[in-house]
Amino acid sequence: MRFSILHQYLLPKLALTRFAGRLASSQGGMAPHLIRWFARKYGVNMDEAHVSDLASYRSFNEFFTRALREGARPLADADFVCPVDGAISQFGTIEHDQIFQAKGHRYSTAALVGGDGKLAALFDHGSFATLYLSPRDYHRIHMPCDARLMRMIYVPGALFSVNPATARGVPGLFARNERVVCVFESAFGPFVLVLVGATIVGSMQTVWHGVVNASRIGKIREWHYDKEQILLKKGEEMGRFLLGSTVVMLFPRGVLEFNPAWTATAAIKMGEAMGHKPTR
Repeated sequence: MRFSILHQYLLPKLALTRFAGRLASSQGGMAPHLIRWFARKYGVNMDEAHVSDLASYRSFNEFFTRALREGARPLADADFVCPVDGAISQFGTIEHDQIFQAKGHRYSTAALVGGDGKLAALFDHGSFATLYLSPRDYHRIHMPCDARLMRMIYVPGALFSVNPATARGVPGLFARNERVVCVFESAFGPFVLVLVGATIVGSMQTVWHGVVNASRIGKIREWHYDKEQILLKKGEEMGRFLLGSTVVMLFPRGVLEFNPAWTATAAIKMGEAMGHKPTR
């Protein structure tokens, strides 16, 4: 095992993450220096931001979850649009219930959604997409299509890094890390959008709930919304990461034909065409 992977098993990841969360939410002090250093180190494109002046951000979190200027991400004419800026980690067909993570590594849909076999079975032989958000990326998450929220599941877990090297080295990475599973119903059928946490990801939040993992109580929690009308439009914001991570989506069989221009490791932008419902 490479040292870059081995040391992640040894690091006090939760303590580091809590410290990073406190630092990122603090105002004044080191925040302006941290923001300038981060923007310079990672080449953040502030020309796309609604507020382009780095000095205007009161905390690192405010900077990191910055909004984009109007029109920066037009929506493609497609049934499904890409929900984030980032890079394609993997995408394709779910082999029965197995999701491809990296060469030599697969994990089950049931493990990803927190052990709910009935929910996982909806996506047998379906489609998946795993999208990685690097530090320089825009970190709000948007809807791939119009949909109604049905459930949300918080699944506690590890806090490994989710960068490509770790995905190649840690078995079942995305089903091991802390995550928030959002279950939607759409005109195309059900789908799942999973926000996967990672080392120093201070928190994950949704527009309907706020911060989901604030307490990190160590047990699965569920919220049901079937008696409510939480409707979100294609391209509308549904959540955000306070520091970067990964999104995994699951779709039923026969629902999604991916954009033929998509390839693993390719850069992606929110709003570009992710795919269409097959016509055959």
